[in-house]
Amino acid sequence: MGASPPPGTGMDLRYLRGDGHLSTALGRLAAGGFPPLLPTLAGALVAGVLMATGLNHLTGITLFAPVAALLLSGVASGHPHDGRFDRLVPPLLRATEYLYLLALGYGSGVPGPLVFVLVAAVALHHADSVHRTRTGLRPPAWLMRAMLGWDGRMVVLAAGGALGWLPFTYGVLTGYLAVLLVWESTTSWLAAPIAEAQAPRNESGGVDASTM
Repeated sequence: MGASPPPGTGMDLRYLRGDGHLSTALGRLAAGGFPPLLPTLAGALVAGVLMATGLNHLTGITLFAPVAALLLSGVASGHPHDGRFDRLVPPLLRATEYLYLLALGYGSGVPGPLVFVLVAAVALHHADSVHRTRTGLRPPAWLMRAMLGWDGRMVVLAAGGALGWLPFTYGVLTGYLAVLLVWESTTSWLAAPIAEAQAPRNESGGVDASTM
């Protein structure tokens, strides 16, 4: 699911993209030869226009075209992302995914609380990835694969809309992501070592009164 951040170094923007299998495969085909910012920006703009024009009127184009447009960014997923403005790529992908989840849900009558919970689950996943990377850690590889990537989540929702099961698909995807996040967070906390604080002792082996 994208490149792993080098241990002990800063953030790897390729890792923060949160690519799924589709985007990663496109990046391998392109062999890192495309700079990422322009394809991502173009895909985000096209996706935004398609979502705005197709609001409240779901068709095959409004369901899948935004996904296809944003996949323009996938061809650059293997690029080192070392350009001056390449740090804008992950936020652009995030914003476009959030917009797609909101526009598709509210424009097709999915209950508002369900749309909100799905967006919140995805946002928590993104925040967790950023936080762990800043501390020199990263979520397990299996979790990143299981979260499907931004492209996988958008394709799942598009397929649900095409089948006429959009509210059901929102519910299933929300529950699936929530279970993954809760399970991984719980197991991570339980597996974390607990440092036992020991009070300093004096020369005779007793505990100083000042530390009690």
